Amino acid sequence: MSFLKCLKSKGSGREYPKEAIYVCEYDFSPLEADYDYDAIRKALTREKIEKGPRSLWRYRALLPVDGEPTVGLYSGFTPLVRAKRLAAEWGVRELYIKDDSVCHPTWSFKDRVVAVALTRARELGFTTVACASTGNLANAVSAHGAKAGFERYIFIPHDLERGKVLGSLVYNPHVIAVEGNYDDVNRLCSEIVAKYHWGFVNVNLRPYYSEGSKTIGFEIAEQLGWKAPDHMVVPAASGSLITKIWKAFKEFEKLELLNGRVTTKIHCAQPEGCSPIATAILNKSEHVLPVKPKTIAKSLAIGNPADGYYAKDVIHDSGGSAAIVSDDEIREGIKTLARMEGIFTETAGGVTVASAQKLIRQGAIDPDSVIVLAITGNGLKTQEAIQTAVGEPVFIEPSLKSFEEKVRPPKTVMKA
Repeated sequence: MSFLKCLKSKGSGREYPKEAIYVCEYDFSPLEADYDYDAIRKALTREKIEKGPRSLWRYRALLPVDGEPTVGLYSGFTPLVRAKRLAAEWGVRELYIKDDSVCHPTWSFKDRVVAVALTRARELGFTTVACASTGNLANAVSAHGAKAGFERYIFIPHDLERGKVLGSLVYNPHVIAVEGNYDDVNRLCSEIVAKYHWGFVNVNLRPYYSEGSKTIGFEIAEQLGWKAPDHMVVPAASGSLITKIWKAFKEFEKLELLNGRVTTKIHCAQPEGCSPIATAILNKSEHVLPVKPKTIAKSLAIGNPADGYYAKDVIHDSGGSAAIVSDDEIREGIKTLARMEGIFTETAGGVTVASAQKLIRQGAIDPDSVIVLAITGNGLKTQEAIQTAVGEPVFIEPSLKSFEEKVRPPKTVMKA
């Protein structure tokens, strides 16, 4: 049974049919999935969710599909890791890592959104799918689309990290590297979607695609014992992830699935070289002004964020804040999470960690609260960013003497 009623304009509130459309023809605001919450309230309980599949599809009632899921059956439901060592180093009581660096099959949260988008693409009759991507989405569309039997066209900036390019090419899609940044790629894709009958997951399928991000929020609340956290730090590219995690918490509250009300403060994390949303928040500006990206965090390098205005409003409404961090701080954030918690995150995660540390130091995050950091991708994809910042191995000859001379291990007494 589907609870998806229609698509609705975020600006005017006008309703549209459940088709491959993404913008309101009256005010040009984005369209968003709308549900029959009264029917969901009668049908959905905590017990039903807990008995569901150990994937994002345990929340199918709150996702924009009509039938049974057909893509991404093993994606989502990633660990919420209690980060005790990092919490002690930062002087906070309760810190968690929502670790989507292990999301199946391509090790980023984009596996969630693509699972939903391609399930809906099949329902709408598409045989070819495509995307504009800074890397993680390219990997997810390539992989999920291969398993589902779609023809795939992947559009990326020409200077993307090599690991992410390889992470798409291996699945044998059509990969097109565009001379320009992500915003140039996205403009081109908007032209292509008008001419070709393709399902662009983040263009004409965007109302369905973006809803997949809610499952991060659903999982966090369930994993915390049906509670929303006090603070959550989220990296921002288009800004969509911020809006959807907030929507997830509010939907669970509306459906009376939470213990208590949502008091979560959402915080926006962005890199110094591409921080249009965070800058607007910190400057208390009504406008999110486009920028030209220049940062090692290429997965966040969207200079003209489609959901920037709405992400800014979420931060304001939740009482949260924002942080902007340098490339050096990003590298240090990656190393800190690896050193303290054994999690190797990509540059976006480095932005999240460094921003969280800054917000705690500034007093924007209460050290006695429950804090969750969204880690959205795996560090093996962006190795170039920290290659010169982690040192080199010690080379020795295959002898004990060489080992002791060059490594100088601490002396220990062997017990009998």
